[in-house]
Amino acid sequence: MSANEKTFGFKLIATDGNARRGEITTPHGVVRTPAFMPVGTQATVKAMYPDQVRETGADVVLGNTYHLMLRPTAERVARLGGLHGFMNWPHTILTDSGGFQVMSLAQLRKLDEDGVRFQSHIDGSKHHLTPERSVEIQGLLGSDIQMQLDECIRLPSPKEEVQRAMELSLRWAARSREQFERMGGPGKGQGLYGIVQGGDQPDLRIRSAQELGKMPFEGYSVGGLAVGEPQDVMLAMLDITTPVMPVDKPRYLMGVGTPDDLLESVKRGIDQFDCVMPTRAGRHGLAYTRFGKVNLKNARHQEDPRPLDEESHCPAASIYSRAYLHHLVRAGEGLAGMLLTWNNIAYYQELMQGMRDAIEAGSFEDFYARTKEDWARGDIAALRD
Repeated sequence: MSANEKTFGFKLIATDGNARRGEITTPHGVVRTPAFMPVGTQATVKAMYPDQVRETGADVVLGNTYHLMLRPTAERVARLGGLHGFMNWPHTILTDSGGFQVMSLAQLRKLDEDGVRFQSHIDGSKHHLTPERSVEIQGLLGSDIQMQLDECIRLPSPKEEVQRAMELSLRWAARSREQFERMGGPGKGQGLYGIVQGGDQPDLRIRSAQELGKMPFEGYSVGGLAVGEPQDVMLAMLDITTPVMPVDKPRYLMGVGTPDDLLESVKRGIDQFDCVMPTRAGRHGLAYTRFGKVNLKNARHQEDPRPLDEESHCPAASIYSRAYLHHLVRAGEGLAGMLLTWNNIAYYQELMQGMRDAIEAGSFEDFYARTKEDWARGDIAALRD
């Protein structure tokens, strides 16, 4: 390895049951795991400044290949110095492959062995996304952690369709890896993750994980969950999938989820998460707290002088009154979404830090039980105490 080459790294620091505490090393910093990655779809975490996101405790944010390839285009971002400088986030960035958005947002899509052809939902322009092109786009963006192109289908679906998509995703995984190495990703210290598919079929999940494990990926993701199935199905798939995933590589559950999803999934050995839920909920008047969800649209808050959580380190949670937040939400003020998004991202990061500390201390089960108890008490009961 030459002196200017960098390496992508992962180390396990502690385990407690199946829960894992680790660190991912990238050219732009260390990601403490378990980690929640705020979603910055179009090179921005909606309603937040980059410095605010960092101050909540986030080590990594997610960018979306589908949206960025359409606008402003990966080539333009590359000419402007890459995504880190473009969005003023000098820390780790993960980009997804764009496949999920093509399947859910694009118009007139047509999928075949080579890739997927689609029309932009923005202007109807025609595009062709292949495993090679997806990795090329992510390389132009300069993200630290990149994803193979896969096919993600809705659940429930017939087993034959789930198997077809899983097998196609395995073939695309091999092509994605070849392109990643052609572009010199390993020498730049970047990582490419393979994605386990298989829907709600245990045998297909196991086969997908085993076949991907034979390929030299820097990390492995569980995809195709949180797509319409109930939580118990998702957790059942994790129960049978994580035991056959490589122990010495990070594990990423894509597009998940609620605080309870995160807690349950860490218990089953997952290291990374992303979800639009905390930012989207904040823009719609919903706050996440230690004592569960708080709907600021509710009239019961209109004369409540107390903050969301006076013990929180986040000013949005500890300084502003519920009455004021209720007023902002009801008045449709932009500040409502800014403050509640800030609160939600901060709460998610506090939850992850709590889990990291508990795993290191060997007290994850106690943390798990205490957190569940606080959520079960609920916000109204907590206020009465």
